[in-house]
This record gives sequence, structure tokens and C-alpha cells, in this order.
Amino acid sequence: MFDQRTLLIVTKHQKEKIITPLFKKAFNITCKVSSDFDTDLLGTFTGEIERTDNPYSTLRNKCLQGMKAENSDLAVASEGSFGPHPQLYFAPADHEIAIFIDLKNNIEIAASETSMKTNFNGRLVKSFNDLLSFAEECNFPSHAIILRKDQQCKAPIFKGITTIESLNKAYEFLIQKYNSVFAETDMRAMYNPSRMLVIEKVFKNLIKKINSCCPQCKTIGFDIMEVKKGLPCMNCGFKTKSVLANNYQCKKCNYLEERRHPNGIFFEDPMYCDICNP
Repeated sequence: MFDQRTLLIVTKHQKEKIITPLFKKAFNITCKVSSDFDTDLLGTFTGEIERTDNPYSTLRNKCLQGMKAENSDLAVASEGSFGPHPQLYFAPADHEIAIFIDLKNNIEIAASETSMKTNFNGRLVKSFNDLLSFAEECNFPSHAIILRKDQQCKAPIFKGITTIESLNKAYEFLIQKYNSVFAETDMRAMYNPSRMLVIEKVFKNLIKKINSCCPQCKTIGFDIMEVKKGLPCMNCGFKTKSVLANNYQCKKCNYLEERRHPNGIFFEDPMYCDICNP
């Protein structure tokens, strides 16, 4: 289906360094990076251009606009968002989504990955030493830093800072002109190796989905549509919140299949039981 076709990678933040090797290994394709479409037009992490849609709509629009600009019928793209973890609200998380669109065969497949392995952070700093402490917490200089006068300020913004010299220069400019400096992590992929690792995982998830075929009609993208909880407790038999089965469904023929015990366990440890360990 994809043999000897060209895959457009819609990015301006060097994600192709991760995506190209993965897709060339999985499929007999040529990879090309978009050059005629600026993905920042749909929103930036620092807010100069506000994102008006939810992450998935933004991602899909990014991919389709990139395909139109490059006259491509096969493309991938990804989008990241950062904030509290969906279950562990006290911890920051990186949520990445990726999409694969094949206009020739009318196929659209998406995958996601959520990770707590992120340096996402930001705060007002009171001195240059305070800024250095923040930088150390954020794995500087391997991970870049952004400085501006406050969190809402859209200009001036100093992005992609990766040296002590440039960090000091930007700090001195802001502190002398505004007497205020807000430091934050640069979450653009090429400046954030931790995020690149999560991006790698989400595209591995995407490739796995692409290679998953419906047992009935052989359409690709046979995927989990529903997660059923209720794995019984080993001690009392009570239904826990752990996964009992995954329900798969084909988007084309609607074939349904339940796959029990996806994690390879038939009973849950009592420590995760609301009866045994309330």
C-alpha cells in the first residue's frame, strides 16, 4: 500500500531526525520534510500565536495544510501539549499525539503517548543565581531555556538559549529594562531531548497501529476502541479498576474483537483493590 511512495513529515522542529529512521525501517518509502508550510501558524508554545483548536484538531489541520502546500497524498505529523498528568495532578506530563494520513487510500490513523519524563517548568526568577538553579533543574544546557519579562509577555522573548553567555545576556537585558524575568523550558522538539524521546514512543505506537490489520477485511489500523476494567482481585475476587480486556474495532467494516488480559495477568494484586486496600 505504501511501497515506494513519498511520506511527507510535517514539521519545522527537526522531528524528522526521529521519524525518518522509524518509517524507513518499517516501510519501503522515501521521507521528505515539509518546507512550504510553517506549522507555527497554528500556534506556538510561547503564545505569540494562540492555538484556537484542541490538540487533535490542530494536529489534523497541520497535517492536511502541510499536504496541500507540498502537493502530497501521504503524511505524518505530531503535536505536543504540557500540563498536569491526567491521573497524577501534582506532576507535569508531556502528552504527544501523532497522525498518519493517506489521502490516496482514504486512511487516517492516530496514536498517543503520555509521559511524566518531562522537564516542563517555568517561574519568575529573583536573581541570576536563582536562574542558574532553575536552569540546573531543567537539564540546561542540553535542554534550552526561554526568558521573557513575565509569563504573558509576547515580546521580547529570548528562545533557544543553550549557553551561559546567552542566558546571562538575555537576563541582564530583561532585568535592566523591566526589572522582571520569567524563565521557562523551551518545549520545541529540537531544543528538548526529553520530549524527543516521547515523540519517538508515539511514532512507534503509530507504526504499530498502521501494521495492525483487521482480521476480517484486512484494513490497516485495527485498534482499541474501548478499554474494559474489572480485573478481579486475587484475594477477594472483587472487580478492580485494572484492565480486564481491550475491545478492538475496524473503522471500515466495524468488526469487533475482545482481547482479554492484555497485560498477561489474570488477577490483580490486593494492594490495588478498593475492598482489600480501601
